[in-house]
Amino acid sequence: MILLHAVAAAIVIACAVHMVLSRNLVRILLGLALLATGTNLMLFVAGGQGGRQPPLIREGARTLDVSADPTIQALILTAIVIGLALTVVLATVVLRGWRGTRSLDARDLDLVEQRRPVDTVAPL
Repeated sequence: MILLHAVAAAIVIACAVHMVLSRNLVRILLGLALLATGTNLMLFVAGGQGGRQPPLIREGARTLDVSADPTIQALILTAIVIGLALTVVLATVVLRGWRGTRSLDARDLDLVEQRRPVDTVAPL
């Protein structure tokens, strides 16, 4: 089962890299969101298969039995939050680029920067 999860994560990451290398800004945005999902899958695979018990030490016991690893769960939760924040920030960048150029082609963003006059700072 772990091999299946690892192959699924590799396919998701490969699709994400393919989308990020596109010139369309929406594909780049979706590719980076998919890359965050692939990272979460890779963290899940790295955590391995533990038990289904919560990571609590029973009363009277000195050690923890086979249980789920809370470190991997915390890493995945952190990666989800970072991925969501990255997606929101990049969505605003894509929206700003579309408003400036009326195009979703990444090459058109460079043309806007070349046409824009240099802003001068007014003396105080």
